[in-house]
Amino acid sequence: MSEPTPAPLCKCVEYALKHYFEQLQGEAPSGVYDLVLCEVERPLLKAIMDYAGGNQSRAARYLGINRNTLRKKLDRHGLE
Repeated sequence: MSEPTPAPLCKCVEYALKHYFEQLQGEAPSGVYDLVLCEVERPLLKAIMDYAGGNQSRAARYLGINRNTLRKKLDRHGLE
């Protein structure tokens, strides 16, 4: 039996944000941009580090960012 095809990431984010706004029950949201980036960045970094076999230089190259930038992000998310 094959696994179901996952929804595109953009649809998952859209659904999660719709649900988040519904939970606010009319209250004004705050810091949504940083919230979304933090929620997406951590699993992205974990996945890319796993894919790169823990090699930060390779992971930074895959992400298209500087290795020092990657190191700061890993540290911020407790992944180093």
